[in-house]
Amino acid sequence: MSRPTTAHIRLDAFRHNYRVAKQLHGGKALAVIKANAYGHGALHCAKAIEGEADGFAVACLEEALQLRKADILEPILLLEGFFEAIELPDIVAHDLWIVIHAQWQIDILLKANLSKPLHIWLKMDSGMHRVGLSPDEYAKAYARLKDHKDVATIVLMSHFANADNLDSQHTLQQSEVFHTTIYALNLPVHAQLSLANSAAILGWQKTQVLRERQHQWSRPGIMLYGANPIIQASQALVLKPVMQLTSKIIAIQNIDIGQSIGYGSLFTAARHTKVGVVACGYADGYPRAASTDTPVAVEGTLTRILGRVSMDMLFVDLTDVPNATIGSQVELWGNQVPANAVAKAAATISYELFCNVKRVHFQYYDASNI
Repeated sequence: MSRPTTAHIRLDAFRHNYRVAKQLHGGKALAVIKANAYGHGALHCAKAIEGEADGFAVACLEEALQLRKADILEPILLLEGFFEAIELPDIVAHDLWIVIHAQWQIDILLKANLSKPLHIWLKMDSGMHRVGLSPDEYAKAYARLKDHKDVATIVLMSHFANADNLDSQHTLQQSEVFHTTIYALNLPVHAQLSLANSAAILGWQKTQVLRERQHQWSRPGIMLYGANPIIQASQALVLKPVMQLTSKIIAIQNIDIGQSIGYGSLFTAARHTKVGVVACGYADGYPRAASTDTPVAVEGTLTRILGRVSMDMLFVDLTDVPNATIGSQVELWGNQVPANAVAKAAATISYELFCNVKRVHFQYYDASNI
């Protein structure tokens, strides 16, 4: 019998979340499936919305080629653009869109003499200060690109640094910088823009942060996988978890008051405690930083992690789960235990949890096809 740790991926939930993103934003939506769809499986997720998605976004050429080889024909945007001129023939051959975020990329592109013009997303650094052209550089870059023979279309874009925090004024400031800069460009009436990531879609859709939405492309990422990035998020939002990470109880220990368990003896019993050992650890992607009191569910009953997570196993409190036994089902996150709750307990974010899942069985389901 194989090790029981499994990531159950609900493709119908992924499809539902994409539709929610489009409905909330109102414009077109690129489904962000970089990093193997945040650990969920890029090919499976792309196929789940093939023919419905307006396009996909990935980090780099290698990720895009994986999709093209699987006959994914929708537009694919390279969020980091190209890294070397040698990539451009493949980008052209596979009809990929590229982000331009630096002057050196513009210099290479305009000297390349391509066989077919490219669709460009021109990125402004409106205040995140990671990548992107400064507002002062942006107008000159746009002027260099807009009438060049190797440029088919230009989407004007930026990225928010703090949209997950509704109390931060930085999102409003970035929006103002972006719109002030582009309004000075004498744009065509139907110029295409892109600002909204998941946090902007979920938290700022009723503000002036996102304007002229009918001409905008959104870029939903983490919300597609069922996690809300907004710090002040309510639980009422109708996103559905896509990944349910489960395992089973493989051993049970009964410890007395004063006895400790695991590496570092981090948990010491204050009462007679029934402890379950679960076949999941940080080598599977469960965060080592998760501490005692991190939520977990055993046979449908909410309980908690105990002690330190080790490479292959972790402990759960079974004292108040009387029906638990060897082989009992354990949900690490998913339907009962929000990934955000586990991430918060481990001082990280759900993005990292999902991306780190490995060495587990992946099972894919699509309720709409059953």
